[in-house]
Amino acid sequence: MTPNPAIMRSVEQLGYRVTVGDVATQIGLNIAEVNQSLLALAADAGGHLQVAESGDVVYQFPKNFRDIIRNKYLQIRLKEWWKKVWSVLFYLIRISFAILLVASIVLIIVTITIIMTASSNRDDDNRSSSRGNNFFFFPDLFWYFSPNYGDNRQERRRERGENSEMNFFEAVFSFLFGDGDPNANLEERRWEEIGAVISNNQGAVVAEQVAPYLDDVGEKYQQEYEDYMLPVLVRFNGMPQVSSDGQIVYYFPELQVRASKKQRRSISEYLHEFSWNFSAASSGQIMLSAGLGGVNFVGALILGNLLRNGTIAAQIGGLVAFVQGIYGLLLAYGTGFLAIPLIRYFWIKRRNDQISTRNLQRQERARLLAGADASLQKKIAFAREFATEKIIGKEDSVYSTDTDLLEQEFQNKQIGD
Repeated sequence: MTPNPAIMRSVEQLGYRVTVGDVATQIGLNIAEVNQSLLALAADAGGHLQVAESGDVVYQFPKNFRDIIRNKYLQIRLKEWWKKVWSVLFYLIRISFAILLVASIVLIIVTITIIMTASSNRDDDNRSSSRGNNFFFFPDLFWYFSPNYGDNRQERRRERGENSEMNFFEAVFSFLFGDGDPNANLEERRWEEIGAVISNNQGAVVAEQVAPYLDDVGEKYQQEYEDYMLPVLVRFNGMPQVSSDGQIVYYFPELQVRASKKQRRSISEYLHEFSWNFSAASSGQIMLSAGLGGVNFVGALILGNLLRNGTIAAQIGGLVAFVQGIYGLLLAYGTGFLAIPLIRYFWIKRRNDQISTRNLQRQERARLLAGADASLQKKIAFAREFATEKIIGKEDSVYSTDTDLLEQEFQNKQIGD
């Protein structure tokens, strides 16, 4: 079984000596999965098991365990290699859209210029007007590519206080497709924060303390509706406990066993989803991308009007004939370049409205918890009766896999005597 990267990272962050509860609350993974992964990691990386008299197990890993795993697993080495290669490939993909945009504009301009020049040569009377129209149509586009445009754009950005690390090629991709899902790791964050809530309360909580980090809880979650706690109980091997007046609290014995004393973790009052941004590019870069997209689209329409009967392409041939053959692709690219961001804008607006609604619901649950009434305070006090923390230090170990069994038995006997 290939080691779980999240568990390896957690072991490093926790100081290479961990319990199942330490790792589960750190990264929010299922208890059974953490237990199995730690056993496999210890076997592969030369880790050791330290068993306390209570039967609780602590895992001790060498500080170079990641190097041991990397040398042992070809799959991990290939994955790290592919990660580096993909970062380069993805960057090339990102800048390719800007390159295609510039190439499309240049191709359209050159083709239109060739057609208009050929037409003006056939009609000497209209030559001067044709040249005038040609010059009139393209001054803004030439301005975009002039040597001074970038300097002036940077100056305007500094005047507005903008600071974008994107170059033009990256900005075009960001304008088209955005910058990824800001909540791609939402579920990981959810369970990490729930694990932190349980850990901060020494392994015993009430449902109202967990509700601000869950969805689909419902408006009447405070009273008889606590079914939403079932996934939490399953994930962390929790147990419900009912008080004499019928109130339910939840405690998690395996999360109460720690390898060392940990400080209380700082977390937000509720799970906050981030809003989607249209683009991380500066406003100037967005305007430039949209402007070039508009020039490309309008140029494609003008070119299509010149090529509509096919006779000009047949007469001139060469580049014009080639462009006639790929005109459909040029028009589709020009249309998509403007349509995709427009559709994405309205989709983001709708998505952000939904995110705001969910954030408000979770925030309201957090406010109810902060202003707990007498009944809820009594329930929390009952949960504290089950709150405990068992620290398994090195001196508490009665057996370790890194020491000879007979030697350990002799030492334990001496200690007993």
